Amino acid sequence: MVHQTTLTVIKEDITQVEVDIIVNAANTSLLGGGGVDGAIHKAGGKDLLAECVKIRERQGGCKVGEAVITTAGNLPASYVIHTVGPVWNEGNNHVTDKLRACYINSLLLAREYNATSLAFPNISTGIYRFPKQLAAEIAIETVISHLDSRILEEQTINHVYFVCFDNDNYNIYLSMLSKYDTEIN
Repeated sequence: MVHQTTLTVIKEDITQVEVDIIVNAANTSLLGGGGVDGAIHKAGGKDLLAECVKIRERQGGCKVGEAVITTAGNLPASYVIHTVGPVWNEGNNHVTDKLRACYINSLLLAREYNATSLAFPNISTGIYRFPKQLAAEIAIETVISHLDSRILEEQTINHVYFVCFDNDNYNIYLSMLSKYDTEIN
């Protein structure tokens, strides 16, 4: 637990997690793709896609490191935050800073929408080839740092889930979160 927020690692399909907000590892088009992005769009249905199209028409998609929010369509959540992670490029082009920005911007949007719970996938570790260990370090450190920096503000986020689809990510998160007061499912 970090202040009043519980951090939990689970191995599950993120489209089945019941939280206020699911974070999508989107692409810049916001129109769905492979991996978690494709799964979220498929499970969310046409309403989720329609909102992404509106955002795309209004601002031309979503840039790497930024985040936008839509309703969740048919998902067991109220909203989906779409954030675009960086493609691993041997550590060039400030990819670690861009991945941190994904988590920070998602947390800021979640607070803006008064979310009490949100679920993060393993952003950029699939087809974007970000090293899983480094991505997990960035995710956990960024979330904890953000929660620490907001200690004097009213905290709405009570629960952050790190949702792992594969065993590699799950074991990495288990190991890293074991030093904190966390829940493991």
